[in-house]
Amino acid sequence: MDAKSTNSVAGGSPSRPDVAVLIPCYNEELTVGKVIDDFRRALPEARIIVFDNCSTDRTATLAAEHGATVLRECRQGKGFVVESMFDRIKADAYVMVDGDDTYPAEKVHELLAPILAEDADMVVGSRLETHAAASFRPLHVAGNNLVRALVNLLTHSHLKDIMSGYRAFSRRLVDRLPVVASGFDIETEMTVQAVYYQMKIVEVPVAYGERPTGSESKLSTFRDGFLVLWKIFGLFRSLKPLTFFGSIGLLCCAAGLLAGVLPIHDYLTEPGHYVRHVPLGILASALMIIALGNISLGILLHTLNWRLRELHSVLIRRR
Repeated sequence: MDAKSTNSVAGGSPSRPDVAVLIPCYNEELTVGKVIDDFRRALPEARIIVFDNCSTDRTATLAAEHGATVLRECRQGKGFVVESMFDRIKADAYVMVDGDDTYPAEKVHELLAPILAEDADMVVGSRLETHAAASFRPLHVAGNNLVRALVNLLTHSHLKDIMSGYRAFSRRLVDRLPVVASGFDIETEMTVQAVYYQMKIVEVPVAYGERPTGSESKLSTFRDGFLVLWKIFGLFRSLKPLTFFGSIGLLCCAAGLLAGVLPIHDYLTEPGHYVRHVPLGILASALMIIALGNISLGILLHTLNWRLRELHSVLIRRR
């Protein structure tokens, strides 16, 4: 089955929850069959749907041979795949797992339990506590820790793994969460957006394994690492404009006051209020104008954000 034959895939029955296992794949012919078989054993009643993201190998063919429904997303990038998943698949609960056979299928019940019990909107398989020596490439653990620290600082959270590709979602989250990322920054965006919209995130430790010989990660250490950091910067600016622009305003205000010390001293002490440090006076005035502009912009955007959140809440309820 592909995108030409369906716009939405639904299943299940009133007697049991409908669970969809979603597997984004790009050139994973070495592992996709095993991932499908493992999750079929762990969740025999679940629908397994592979999203083929422009693969040039036999990923789609092998996924179909192993009994998965195969849908295609022609826009290259994991963020586009997640957007397509949320738009096209209707279920009571969702499991998203990478197709590289690095996540244990037997842990899926622990991820689903809080979702099915309505105790969480997103459950993340946290990898950083237990992983093989070669699971992460050099600098990836340090990069993950940096991203985690920044996101926790931004959202006032205590999350342990921001970038895990093994997650379970509630229908409520899938219906409400905006998805605008296009690449591997999607996990960071989903996490921050979930916290911003006050959805509950639970973490479950999972063992993170090594890719099999011949299977290569699609993640670029520096390019995708920069994209993730840029995503955090963009989300900080967009979701917390008062903090972002207010901080810039306060820094400019402090610099303006510092620059204005000598001109003010001249004005108060020199005969005829003569100002000797004119350039510093001009700089201080400019900095104070910039400070006022940033603080005003932060207040305005914060007000708009609040109103948009109210509108988002009303529109979701009226679906």
